[in-house]
Amino acid sequence: MVKTRFAPSPTGYLHIGGARTALFSWAFARKQGGKFVLRIEDTDLERSTQQSVQAILDGMAWLGLDYDEGPYYQMQRLNRYQEVAEHLLAQGLAYRCYASKEELDVLREQQRQAGLKPRYDGRWRDSKQTPPAGVQPVVRLKTPLEGIVVFDDLVKGKISVANHELDDLVLLRSDGTPTYNFGVVLDDLDMGITHVIRGDDHVNNTPRQINILKALGASIPQYAHVPMILGADGERLSKRHGAVSVMHYRDQGYLPEALINYLARLGWSHGDEEIFSREQLVEWFDLAAINRSPAKFNPEKLTWLNQHYLKVADDARLAELVTPFLQERGYGQPAAGNLPGIAGLLKDRVSTIEELADASAYFFKTIEPAAALREQYFTAGIRPALEDLTGRLTGVEWKREAIHHEIKQTVASHSLKFPNLAMPLRVMVTGEVQTPAIDAVLELLGKEETLLRLRDRLNDFPG
Repeated sequence: MVKTRFAPSPTGYLHIGGARTALFSWAFARKQGGKFVLRIEDTDLERSTQQSVQAILDGMAWLGLDYDEGPYYQMQRLNRYQEVAEHLLAQGLAYRCYASKEELDVLREQQRQAGLKPRYDGRWRDSKQTPPAGVQPVVRLKTPLEGIVVFDDLVKGKISVANHELDDLVLLRSDGTPTYNFGVVLDDLDMGITHVIRGDDHVNNTPRQINILKALGASIPQYAHVPMILGADGERLSKRHGAVSVMHYRDQGYLPEALINYLARLGWSHGDEEIFSREQLVEWFDLAAINRSPAKFNPEKLTWLNQHYLKVADDARLAELVTPFLQERGYGQPAAGNLPGIAGLLKDRVSTIEELADASAYFFKTIEPAAALREQYFTAGIRPALEDLTGRLTGVEWKREAIHHEIKQTVASHSLKFPNLAMPLRVMVTGEVQTPAIDAVLELLGKEETLLRLRDRLNDFPG
């Protein structure tokens, strides 16, 4: 059975690159009818925090990347790492190294000055000297001195690295915690991971990890290293490009399906398809279709996708999503209480839920028109028609069709063109000139509130 995993370190939020790795791993497992595992690599004691763990879990939940196993935590598996390290020591495949940090710093500086690649020189590999008193050693792997590590990367193709280019990597730190390379190998082995899908910044780690697996006599998983994501300027993705927390996009009013769609297209494609559902992604996903070259992050493209998903979203769902944004702005319930209707009316005109909240402001409070708008539209000539309309609306059944009929009747009886009446009416009620159809706006605003605003604004007209 195919088994993939996502294994973030809880040293910060779930960012765009990590979310895409998780998505690809999830999609591949779902496509193959396999399992997807979540594992938290929390052995960096200085930087790992519970807040970051929660941020990862929240991000995965919001994106809908459900996992079949986990979350597993490395710090709960320390005995396992130490047990395997002891096994490798007993087999003569690893050794204890007592070199101090200061000693190794001197070694690296000497190597740099000599124009050599800084690396551990194996000084304790076959040493017979007595260990220094009071020093807690690290455990190092005896990396083969000859031969080549070769693996077929499912994205990059065949990769080979000579063992003489690799030094004896640390397996266990002096405090007994595993290094990244040792922990990830044992976790993948114990959890039966068949396909390791991760960023290509881990390519250099892979030969080292394969050597650990070979020392353990274990099978080698298949590797797929996904190219990094760059900013539009070709530089490594950073916060200035929009590489912020996944949850930041939720808080800015993006929909998870839009972000999923966008992340999937960052370095992967299915023909020319730009918009597709989660189900289509699973149906189509293939590691061979991942591009070898880096993808470029385009915030405008994400916003365009989000606008599409807003247009087709269920109105009741949008009403629920926009509520926290409305509460932040101090808005209560709209006058007529029809928040789904308001969301449905405005969703074609906005790109995010946050914009939806801003666009709906006039349903929650009276907006004072700008002086220039009052001067342009609040004229003595149009006042009689607006007074007439206000009277007509007083006795009408409050339905959009009936409201529209009375506006048309007023226009006809005063020999006006529709915009001559509709524009000042719009400014009176909403304080704006750009709104959806005015009859739809009035229906949702409600009869009582509409008439209150009209009567109040008529006082601003001359004559």
